[in-house]
Amino acid sequence: MHPAPRALRRAAVAVVVLAAAVSCAPQPEEADKPSSAGNACKKGELATRTSGKLTIATDEPAYEPWFKDDKPANGKGFESAVAYAVAEQLGYGKDKVAWQTVPFNKAFAPGEKTFDFDINQVSVSEERKKAVDFSSGYYDVRQAVVALKGSKAAKAKSVADLKGVKLGAQVGTTSLNYIDDVVKPKQAAAVYAKNDQAKSALKNGQVDAIVVDLPTAFYITGAEITDATIVGQFAHQGGTPEQFGLVLDKGSALTSCVSQAVDTLREDGTLAKIEQQWLSDAVDAPVLK
Repeated sequence: MHPAPRALRRAAVAVVVLAAAVSCAPQPEEADKPSSAGNACKKGELATRTSGKLTIATDEPAYEPWFKDDKPANGKGFESAVAYAVAEQLGYGKDKVAWQTVPFNKAFAPGEKTFDFDINQVSVSEERKKAVDFSSGYYDVRQAVVALKGSKAAKAKSVADLKGVKLGAQVGTTSLNYIDDVVKPKQAAAVYAKNDQAKSALKNGQVDAIVVDLPTAFYITGAEITDATIVGQFAHQGGTPEQFGLVLDKGSALTSCVSQAVDTLREDGTLAKIEQQWLSDAVDAPVLK
């Protein structure tokens, strides 16, 4: 064989050196690579629990103003409207949506889920993220205190004024966390399995006040317990605002698609329109500091 020309030998050496450099260079982490979620989110053809259908869960009863007439499937109420708007973004019309009843606490408990996503005023938290996935937040929420008019609790002007009253809230909620972590009352909070039980306790004088999210507080005082009043709302505690998110199975293939749908609805103003329609009464309330 004839020796390769000098120029050719130099080129071959350069290729080898380049190949070695590339093989030794640090490769990008998976998180740095372009996402293929957009390609996986083909409308109406997602990897749902039932092919061609989207299964959405919520608790029973389904409270107003989040749902209307305890019928999640009617499209009325803030969360029902949001659920169908998300479904439409994902390529599933109303006739392709199936509703399922799942208790509040069970929705974000560890274990495989029977739904594609759950919508039930579930606040996103790092602790809950250990067991489930969350979508982007679809509602920024504040917690509020409701008491009977003329009661000691109704006269509270600050968080300190609430320390000596008996407070109640639903189990597993951010409302209960605010009692324990923000108010830190002298008496342990009364804990109830359902909001209905907490409301009954308030009416019957078993607690002085209950803590719920602000829209629910407006509904309770306006339609359910008319001799009750909103004492005030808690100030934002810093960091990321509390948000409700859609709950999905841990590691769900749908999480990025559902988050994209929620993000689109926020960006194009749909979420704001739905909020104005169904939560317009949730205006400013006194802030308890």
